[in-house]
Amino acid sequence: QGQLVESGGGLVQPGGSLRLSCAGSRSFFSINAMGWYRQTPGKQRELVASITSGGSTNYADSVKGRFTISRDNAKNTGYLQMNSLKPEDTAVYYCNADVSYYSGGRRYTRWGQGSQVTVSS
Repeated sequence: QGQLVESGGGLVQPGGSLRLSCAGSRSFFSINAMGWYRQTPGKQRELVASITSGGSTNYADSVKGRFTISRDNAKNTGYLQMNSLKPEDTAVYYCNADVSYYSGGRRYTRWGQGSQVTVSS
């Protein structure tokens, strides 16, 4: 079935930076669209940023100018660079990707395990 494995979460002070990684399985033939979501207790999971297979990006208004989503297709890995972090960015962050297992194959949605990001002084 494959998996997405996240890394890079942690504790950072306001104004600091953090970089999340989302590594895909070698069983994936290709990764199509990819995104990052975040969720806090009592809140709906929200889309933070997304990127297409061609590199086109979109961001939630709350993170525009501070977060950057990117991908390395050769490594089947996505990234979320988070700068100028604010306390309200505190959440569990989940990567998401639509993947295929062979050329022209059906696409499946896969999720990372979640990474805790805490912004606090």
